[in-house]
Amino acid sequence: MSIEKLKSMIENSNNIVFLGGAGVSTESGIPDFRSETGLYSESKNKRRGPKEIYTYKYYEENKDEYLLMYKTNMAKSISNTRYPNAAHMALAELEKRGKLKVVITQNVDGLHQKAGSQNIIELHGSTKRCYCEICNTKYDLDYFLKAEDLAKCVKCGGVVRPDIVMYGEKLNNNLLEESKQYVANADMLIIGGTSLVVYPAAGLIRHYKGDKLVIINQTETKFDSKATLIFNDSIGKILSSVILK
Repeated sequence: MSIEKLKSMIENSNNIVFLGGAGVSTESGIPDFRSETGLYSESKNKRRGPKEIYTYKYYEENKDEYLLMYKTNMAKSISNTRYPNAAHMALAELEKRGKLKVVITQNVDGLHQKAGSQNIIELHGSTKRCYCEICNTKYDLDYFLKAEDLAKCVKCGGVVRPDIVMYGEKLNNNLLEESKQYVANADMLIIGGTSLVVYPAAGLIRHYKGDKLVIINQTETKFDSKATLIFNDSIGKILSSVILK
């Protein structure tokens, strides 16, 4: 059976890398971006489509509107009331066993940290952090949310923005290069909860040189033909069944 094969592959691997996307956190009640009930669909802006709004270009042109909408939609959806699910817990346990070397995540919710994972590369930043775009002073999410209107820097008065990578904004190149090295050196690569369409994160799979590629996603991906094992199922269900039991 595929589950038994996955268990055997994990038992015989000691340099596992996990690459995860929004599907890892939807099981914690955090909406994704592209589904009919995702964050894109929650936009109240009727003049422009949501795929135009959640972009760096739109932020630059409509900063006040973007930040207020972000506070209403995304930041509150990924608040401190959310908890890790079985997938997060299984990955943290796998790291404790010394098998999982890093979690590379496209998510910005901080749930891997809550679950106990230590080595995490947050390619798209984190909603738990904010910073002044002028002087770079760091702030936490509570400071951003509790502001009556827009959050302003106490040092210079600049706009405090979320420490996330918006669509159309460049990723941190150092984090991307570090991720490539982890993937290139992995003896097993597990990809979960991502449709593998958002680049450059999706391109990391091309750096994998091993023969134990596992894809766990509710829907098909264009890299399925390269996978050793494919599970079109709940990532929490699959990982917990082989790691937490």
